[in-house]
Amino acid sequence: MKATITHNSQIFHVDLSKPIDISMPLTNTDANPIAWYLDKPEINPVRVGDWIGKVSEGKSSTNFNNIAFNPHGHGTHTECLGHITRDFYSVNQALKQFFFTAELITLKPYEQGDDWVLTKIQIMAALEGKTPEAIVIRTLPNDGEKLSRKYSHTNPPYLDEAAATYIRELGIRHLLIDLPSVDKEHDEGKLLAHKAFWNLTDVNNPNADARHETTITELIFVPDAVTDGSYLLNLQIASFENDATPSKPILYATNQ
Repeated sequence: MKATITHNSQIFHVDLSKPIDISMPLTNTDANPIAWYLDKPEINPVRVGDWIGKVSEGKSSTNFNNIAFNPHGHGTHTECLGHITRDFYSVNQALKQFFFTAELITLKPYEQGDDWVLTKIQIMAALEGKTPEAIVIRTLPNDGEKLSRKYSHTNPPYLDEAAATYIRELGIRHLLIDLPSVDKEHDEGKLLAHKAFWNLTDVNNPNADARHETTITELIFVPDAVTDGSYLLNLQIASFENDATPSKPILYATNQ
């Protein structure tokens, strides 16, 4: 199904029958990716006395599961600045529009001491002067293992503070990345990239120019077959009143 979409006075021609899903599925198996020292998600039928909410058990006409998971550690999720503030801010209130121009770039983390980082220079070069509303960062190597990787205690690559500042200064509102965090796993709570992107100088009393309507989406997966370039992003979220929610970012190739 081909459609013509007008967004911010720009006209995009997209084929809605060819979505590029860059989210990761959530399962209760060992195949689920895990970060932040958690166990795998739990998906279990409700049990009330002898009744089991599972058709295959012969006790119910419906499947009726409870699901226990953490959005930050168990898969693709979108978060707002409420993730790091003392006061509560909901991503469901922060994100009120869902289509954005997006640029997909692929970066190889740069070795810096014991760390691997993504730098401002790399992002500047990859964007080639473009200023999309959203940036989608795919890191190398980009193997299928990312779909089930166990990130805890592995010191994954992260975004340099200057790179996050640069992304903010370009006016990019939505940052998507295939890592468990834009920040270093053990950083003594500094959260430099989060704070730089959200322009947050005081987590106890957010400054007036903190970026409440911008988001960070982590633990995406972009297959190698998807080429770098410009896309239309549909950032789909579940309506959780929480600092973060499971999300399903979808890219559409465009022909303006």
